[in-house]
Amino acid sequence: MATDLVSTEPATGSEIWHGTSGNVDAAVERAREAMRDWAREPLGRRIELMRRFANQVRKHSEQFAELIARETGKPLWEARTEVESVIGKVEISITAYAERTGQKKLNSALQGTAALRHKPHGVMAVLGPYNFPAHLPNGHIVPALIAGNVVIFKPSEKTPAVGEFLTRCFHEAKVPEGVVQCIHGGVEVGQGLVEHWMVDGVLFTGSARAGIAINRKLASDPGKIVALEMGGNNPIVMLDTPKIDDAAATIVQSAFTSAGQRCTAARRLIVVDSVFDKIVPAVKELAEKLIVDEPFADPQPFMGCVIDNGTADLLSESFVALMSRGGKPIMHMRRPDEKLPFLSPAILDATEIHERPDIELFGPLLQVIRVADFNEAIYEANNTRYGLSASLIGGKPEDFELFWHEIRAGIVNWNRPTNGASSAAPFGGVGLSGNHRPAAFYAADYCAYPVASTEMEQPRASIGVGIKEG
Repeated sequence: MATDLVSTEPATGSEIWHGTSGNVDAAVERAREAMRDWAREPLGRRIELMRRFANQVRKHSEQFAELIARETGKPLWEARTEVESVIGKVEISITAYAERTGQKKLNSALQGTAALRHKPHGVMAVLGPYNFPAHLPNGHIVPALIAGNVVIFKPSEKTPAVGEFLTRCFHEAKVPEGVVQCIHGGVEVGQGLVEHWMVDGVLFTGSARAGIAINRKLASDPGKIVALEMGGNNPIVMLDTPKIDDAAATIVQSAFTSAGQRCTAARRLIVVDSVFDKIVPAVKELAEKLIVDEPFADPQPFMGCVIDNGTADLLSESFVALMSRGGKPIMHMRRPDEKLPFLSPAILDATEIHERPDIELFGPLLQVIRVADFNEAIYEANNTRYGLSASLIGGKPEDFELFWHEIRAGIVNWNRPTNGASSAAPFGGVGLSGNHRPAAFYAADYCAYPVASTEMEQPRASIGVGIKEG
């Protein structure tokens, strides 16, 4: 039975979209019908259609950016960068497919031809998040389509309008409607797609809790490809540097861009004692200057609101809970209007918290931890079940060499933010951050599987041992 769904603008509370939940069985059946013809389309034709899709997004870019800003609450400038990422993903994915899943042939006069080719998996379910509702699912969809898969895309129930718009751009580019479908719904629709016996793969971006549930559900089904990207409790480690203002800007970018709603956002600032009294006041001073406002405000804000009131409530409660455990507020989290999910950036000294909760607080909340030296900083940085992104600020080349070797993370940066990863590189982590199937440039790896062949135009064989005479 279909369920009525409504999406509202978090910055205003106004309704932006309404619709009904989709029928999983009908979507899968339609995808299976489209699968055979799409997989047999020449690769050049599939690539041509992806480029047409990029042109459609480009054609609607401002309208698309405005929709993303309205439905997520992020500033318009940031929504525009997301649209550019959607467009850029096409050429990156074409290059990645050629590099990661290329064909090979080895000819031998006596043994025929040894060949390596790749096949699509079939029907892929893409489960998208709300923080980058176009860019992140698109990072699965485009590589999957290039490889010859068909896609059933379930956007986050918090950003269905963006998901619908993205799908419409594929259809306007003449990608058949059965090849890319958008299906709306909540947890039950997502579960239906994950469990469906005719879905061949699940490509997920979201929370660790949801990703673990998917992994557990499919543990007994090894035939289904599963790629999980699940966020992080990311550390940024601060050593001595003469560039305090630059370091503060890097930390603020890491912690508070997108109102902290990035899986690569810095959650923990780990500072050696010798620089603590210089960097923490500088970070606070800069964070206090950040403009927090609605997406279309003038001047443009650095950050907007979080996704909804429930999230704002949880983050506010988490800040208070950390204080009750011994955390010392450096910069209080404030909520100007209880009816809207705007939060000010918050900074808290968590050094004295005996057992710091190892959770991803998905918002503008930075915990500061004071340590004696670099070795203790590395220990503290690795004191998490997650392992997505980590950055070292300051130090010498040999310090970064040690940091790179010791840190458990899929992205390890030096004097750069923890966020803002390049789509031209692999993107993924270890531990609760992923299941060793990195996305971005390496998405081609989980969108097709290698097939080895030995081939001859005519059978030619003989048995030289163990044959009776006569």
